Amino acid sequence: MTARREHTLSRRQFLATAAAGAVAGFAPAQAATSPRVATLDWAILETLFAINANVVAGTELLQFRDVAVTPQVPPGVADLGLRGTPNFEVLYATKPDLIFNSNFYAWADDRMRLIAPVESYAVYKPGSSPYQLSEQMTLGLGDRLGLAAGLALVDTMRAKLETYRDRFSKGDRRPILLINLGDARHFRVFGSDSMFGEVLTRTGLTNAWPDLTSYSATAPVGIERLAAMPEAWIVLIPPHPADAFAELQQSAFWKALPSVQAGRVLLLGSINPYGALSAAGRFADLLAGGLSHAWNG
Repeated sequence: MTARREHTLSRRQFLATAAAGAVAGFAPAQAATSPRVATLDWAILETLFAINANVVAGTELLQFRDVAVTPQVPPGVADLGLRGTPNFEVLYATKPDLIFNSNFYAWADDRMRLIAPVESYAVYKPGSSPYQLSEQMTLGLGDRLGLAAGLALVDTMRAKLETYRDRFSKGDRRPILLINLGDARHFRVFGSDSMFGEVLTRTGLTNAWPDLTSYSATAPVGIERLAAMPEAWIVLIPPHPADAFAELQQSAFWKALPSVQAGRVLLLGSINPYGALSAAGRFADLLAGGLSHAWNG
């Protein structure tokens, strides 16, 4: 071990002692034999929660609860702060056995390896299917942690989407335009290569957006582009900036859109746009609920 690394670890251990008070006494109520795991990435975090992993630390947990909504954050998980500037001292204090990371936060790997072994997964890569990568990650995490819930989650999601495929086949077959507002004049759109776009494809629905969106979403798109898709359902996916949707609804342009005049607008609950299978399942559930109500109302 080099002198520099010894100094780094010593300093980290000293700082972690102060941080330990924030996490001491709050260990998740899970088997002691289950590896203690942590992550900076929300797609990994939601998957670990979904398969009942022994998660000791994650990032931006208050915002995760508001944006991702599900799975619920178990009691006792330490909050590492911002994903871009995590608190490594708190991470050290939680004593993880393993840290799972993604390509988004690979810059942190070297620092986190001083705390625990780091293993990486990628869900969002240009030219790759985020749904397939999410399945691979879920199975990989389940195998790595000895949790059968990983395979169960993959199987449950496949069955869910197949059920919705049958249900949607009885609908109006109109294309679906998936957008997230930037403000009252701009939005980002989720194409066929996004996680939400893949759910549309796997449930037999058509994405109204004709172009690929570089593996997740394209932004900013001017609100005037909505006029080019008069037959579509417009599906708004929060979170949106405060008052953006309310301001949009007052726009003469918005009110004149054929989709709006025909009542073909759905406002879903908040969903993590960079999520994994749990986010895909939440999107499918909310979309199915909205469309079923509209078709049968």
